[in-house]
Amino acid sequence: MKTLIQSFAAVAAFTTVALAEPLTFDFKDPKGVNNVVFKTDAPLEAISGSASGVSGKVTFDPANPGATKGKIVIDTKSMTVPNKMMNEHMHSPMWMDVAKHPEIAFEVKELKNVKTTGNDTTAQATGTFSMRGVTKDLTVPIKLTYLKDKAAARMPNSNGDLLVVRANFQVKRSDFNINPGSGTDKVADEIDLSLSVAGISPK
Repeated sequence: MKTLIQSFAAVAAFTTVALAEPLTFDFKDPKGVNNVVFKTDAPLEAISGSASGVSGKVTFDPANPGATKGKIVIDTKSMTVPNKMMNEHMHSPMWMDVAKHPEIAFEVKELKNVKTTGNDTTAQATGTFSMRGVTKDLTVPIKLTYLKDKAAARMPNSNGDLLVVRANFQVKRSDFNINPGSGTDKVADEIDLSLSVAGISPK
């Protein structure tokens, strides 16, 4: 009888996990820590900056990380570099044209080559990357770290789970009509992007 009860309990636990709904993580960070770092390395200048206006939502199932989908959005106006004049140029119509193109977004449609070890999942994320009115299909390596019940450790007085998304990849400004072919001695065509952002799924 004891064995039978244990078997029923195991089946019930498995059914609960199997039927659990994917969690939705919100990347609008009240703490203001989330950011994306960008860098260009041209013959005359290496320029580094960051964008802090991160938002978006991602659905993640701890029992099936490969089914992850979602969208991370960057407020283009939040892009900054240390030099004030460079910052003004970057926001201008010739470059990022933040007035007409207020968002940069990467929408994940599918994960491939998914590998999960403990809390960490690595994969190739396939989706669409949109910047300055141009949308391109893109596949980038990502790492997802699921931290159950760790929201309070990041944000006091909060309750829920954390999902940290990390990615490093490169895009070309010429592909997105960012002043193509101009100023390449100071602003390289290749833009390196580094993303490390945390989203909360409240309970």
